[in-house]
Order: sequence, then C-alpha cells, then structure tokens
Amino acid sequence: MDNVTHFKEHVLVALIIAFAVIISGCTGTATDPLQSNQGTLKTVTDMEGRTVSIPDEIERVVVIDDGFVEGILYRFGIDDKIAGIGGPCCQKTWDYSFETADGEAYEFKNGMNPVRYLMPWLKDLTLVTNGNTGINYETLASLDPDLVILREGASAFRAGSEENLQKTISTIESLDIPLIILVGPPYQESPTVDEIGREIHLIGEVFSKEKDADELASYLETQVSEIRKRVEDVPDDEKPVMMQFGLSPRVRQGGGAGMAWGGDTIESYFIEDIANAKNAYGGTGAFVVISTEQILNLDPDVIVLPTAQGYHPAKELYTASYYENLQELSAVKNKRVYSLPWTPYNWAKRLEYPIEVMVIAKAAYPERFMDINLEEWLKEFYQNVYGVDEVTAGELLSAQWMDWCTEESTNFG
Repeated sequence: MDNVTHFKEHVLVALIIAFAVIISGCTGTATDPLQSNQGTLKTVTDMEGRTVSIPDEIERVVVIDDGFVEGILYRFGIDDKIAGIGGPCCQKTWDYSFETADGEAYEFKNGMNPVRYLMPWLKDLTLVTNGNTGINYETLASLDPDLVILREGASAFRAGSEENLQKTISTIESLDIPLIILVGPPYQESPTVDEIGREIHLIGEVFSKEKDADELASYLETQVSEIRKRVEDVPDDEKPVMMQFGLSPRVRQGGGAGMAWGGDTIESYFIEDIANAKNAYGGTGAFVVISTEQILNLDPDVIVLPTAQGYHPAKELYTASYYENLQELSAVKNKRVYSLPWTPYNWAKRLEYPIEVMVIAKAAYPERFMDINLEEWLKEFYQNVYGVDEVTAGELLSAQWMDWCTEESTNFG
C-alpha cells in the first residue's frame, strides 16, 4: 500500500472520529441521565424504594393527597408550585348543625381543612381525581406537571390493592411524568406516626428544603415526645378506658349507635401508645359500626369524638334527642366527652396530628396537663407549624371548630 493510500485512510478515520464527537456533543443533553429538557436532574428514593429522576428545579407539581403535602409546601413558602390536587377536601367548606332534646339549635359554619383556609385559591385548582374513585389521567397530563406526588393511604387515592397501585404507577410513568410516592399510616404494616417525619424529609429533599424539613419534623416529633413523657409512668391499673366514638348520622340512620376504631388503627395508637390509656374497643378495623348495646357494655371512662360524616361537639352526645339512650354512659354522666378538630378525610393524618394527641392525652389525664391551656397551645402550634401570626392562628383554630377550648381548656375532666 503506498503513502497516498495510507494518508487517505488516516484522513477518513480522523473525519469519522471528529463527526462522532460532534454528534455526541449535540445529543449529550438528551441522553445524559443528569440532564433533561427541564434542566439539571437529580435522583431521590421514594418510600416505595423507587429511585426517581426529577428536575432539580420543580415549577409545577400535582399533589394527590388530602392536605398533608400541601401544608408542607405552604410551610416551605413554595405553595405557588401546586398546579393541581387530588383531595377535594382541600377545596371545600362545611356547615354542620344539630338540635338538643329541648329544641335548642346549634350551628357550625365554614369548617375547613387548614390548607383550605391558608390557601383559599386551592378551590380553583384542577382536581385530578374522579370524586375519590380514581385518577383522571387525561386531566393529569393536561396540567403538564414536572412532578406528581402521591400519598398512599390518603382518601384522595384509594388503590384498594397492590395490583391497582402498580397499575397507577405504570400509567403515570407512561405519561413521562416523574412520580414520588409517600406512604401514610394506613398503608404501613403497623400504623404509627414515626414515618411522618420521613415523609416530611423526603419532600424537603425533593424541593431542596432539607433544613426547613428538619425543623418541621423535629417540632412535630418534640410535641409528641413531650406528651409521652407526661404519661409514660402511669400504672396499668390507673389507665382510663377511652374510645374514639364516631357519631355518624349515616350509621345512626342505619340502626347503629356509632363507629369504633380497633387496635390495629392509628386512632388506637394515639390512645394506647402515645397517651398511654386503654382503648375500650378490643376489636380490629376502622369505621366499625357498633350498636347501642355494645357501647353501653364497653362503657368507656372517656370519649373523644372524631370527624365522622360530620363534626360532633360534646354537647351533641350530651343533649341530642337521638342519643337519649346513651346517657347512662360513664363518660356522658361524668362530662368526659371531648371533640377532636374538624378534620375531614384525615385517614392518613396530616401535620395537625399532634393536636389530636394532645386532646386525647389531656382528656385522659387532665391532672397531668393542668398547666396546658389548650387554646394557647393550639395557637402556638399553628404559628410554629405554618409560620402564621397569632391572629391567623386563632382563625385556624376556628376553622377546625376548636373554639370550645377557649372556655373549657382549663376544666378538662
């Protein structure tokens, strides 16, 4: 082979290499796993153990939840990134009324999920679920989100089975939308609040708000720890028997007395594991319908009234004509019935969960919490969690229909 031929071959090889380098440089942005048309990517591991590539700067997020993530984003000061939601309870306001046996009427107006009060514009956002029955994927895609955050256990997402969950994951991924999954207490093997801090930290990592997430999670955990310390040494024979008793009108109309929550629920965990009392209902399951005979036989020392197809003040159980057959309950006779905050669709628990724990613990052991004025404690809680002023904190208290504590917080028990 002559020198001319060698020269031509070298030139051809050099041109091929140069062309390959040029092509690689032109396409590097599309193929590089750390780049996308949205800019730099980063990877995070969600609570299902999935490694997910997400934009380093997220501008539009769809949240399929009942207010937990929305509240965190408000706390972080980035709630304007919410482009769509899945929880209708973040958009509604509620009214509730009842009448005593002697005809006196009571009305409660404008009850709200705290995030609905803090972010009234949520009512105008697109809802990506079909009345809590499923996700409308066409609507979801039309919002062009950078990210979807889905919380298992929330009312806004009722997978029903692992198979349906995996179908949901696959469908959202097929839309080329990054998906982060949180796991709320109802989907945990043993419901506790321990993983709520992990959820908050994951949201902090996603939005590069790690320091804010640490502060929020630590504050919530500290509130619960302080409650635990006050009651941890109570002897077993001195523990009151308590019950979360849902005064559901739907259950009442069907012939039942109300609803109970068994030992495998987060509600029982609040009573037994944190407040160190005894759950009167020894069964399992949530929203269990019980009869008048059953509740009379259980005869709890203390009753707390959760949201149950409506808000239920203590006065309703004391005075409504349809509860006349429950007046012999020890908790009713001794005026040891207390209302939990108005928390619609709160199955997976939200940032306000320490409020429920405080009401339960203070109701169980009023003498151990005599120094806690519930009204003041609540306002301080809202201020610390959401960074609001005292006036707004008082308005949040009213939005959750906790005004009763302004008169009664010094007279528990």
